[in-house]
Amino acid sequence: MLDPLPLPPLFLQRLSQPLADYLSFPTLPLHIHEVLLAFAFYHCINKYFAPLLSRAIFPTIYTNLAPKTRINWDVHVVSLVQSSLINVLALWVMFADEERWAMDQRERVWAYTGASGMIQGFAAGYFLWDLMVSIQNVHIFGWGLLAHAISALIVFSFGFRPFLNFYGPTFILYELSSPFLNFHWFFDKLNMTGSRPQLYNGIALLATFFCCRLVWGSYQSVRVYQDVWAAIQSPTAANNSIRLEPEILSNISTVSATKSEALGEMMRFAGSEIVPTWLAITYLVTNVLLNTLNFYWFGKMIETVRKRFQPPKDNAGRRKAEQKAGSPSLKNTPDREPNGSISSNLENKSVRSRRA
Repeated sequence: MLDPLPLPPLFLQRLSQPLADYLSFPTLPLHIHEVLLAFAFYHCINKYFAPLLSRAIFPTIYTNLAPKTRINWDVHVVSLVQSSLINVLALWVMFADEERWAMDQRERVWAYTGASGMIQGFAAGYFLWDLMVSIQNVHIFGWGLLAHAISALIVFSFGFRPFLNFYGPTFILYELSSPFLNFHWFFDKLNMTGSRPQLYNGIALLATFFCCRLVWGSYQSVRVYQDVWAAIQSPTAANNSIRLEPEILSNISTVSATKSEALGEMMRFAGSEIVPTWLAITYLVTNVLLNTLNFYWFGKMIETVRKRFQPPKDNAGRRKAEQKAGSPSLKNTPDREPNGSISSNLENKSVRSRRA
């Protein structure tokens, strides 16, 4: 299936060719415009559109946010837009790309289709932006998100070799849980902590995260390991290693109706079909890192959602003790002031624990 977007301008292909040669990314010039477009699009949302719309829709809440929280808000807006767009595109490619459906083990490792390349381009552009923001604000987002940005950019960039181009739309479906994660964060900032909408969204968040990242992601990771291992065990030398010239790019032929010609189109950038040891190790290590982060974050999500809807233990224990005694004791209750008025310490602690 061809890339539905037109090829980039010839000058942009020529400009990106040295980088493509240096990184051994022969299909990068085909999708450099999508990488740059995605990067610029998400940068503009973060810097201009997110603040503008947020001030218009939530003027009081957004303007009163602390500077660090406002940065986090804008990044969540970008994440919400990106995850929604890329999920729709990836699902469309997975169902509409007939050549992708017919791929065997060898083709899943080495084959290339323009539609999957488009997904890789948009994903690489977003994770390049994400890497920039994570480096600039590591004190806000932490080292875990920085490691995630680096690993995701590496994994999706390898599709330009092309290496495991087939799995680009597959692994981007991790993002199916991201809209719910962003909504959960926004509910807290909109003073809707513990509300029914946040409860329903929290259930959807845990369900999609578990299914898409832990179940689907782990299963597809095993398939990747199997495919890469088979490629390492059975390297196939191709007849020719085709270098991508700008002049050739502007005259790429459409996929032929015959199976042999279609296979030639998909495998035209395969090269020697020998998996370098460093490439296999790098890809698999980054994949393991991403899966490890997913399991870690899932545990944190369960803990966070429970805090929103589970009453604090000190409140529950106190109420139970008071019910057992028949009435609360004013003399021995530490949360009462000497004049008999009720202290707000416990209430403040409860609110803070729910919003932590």
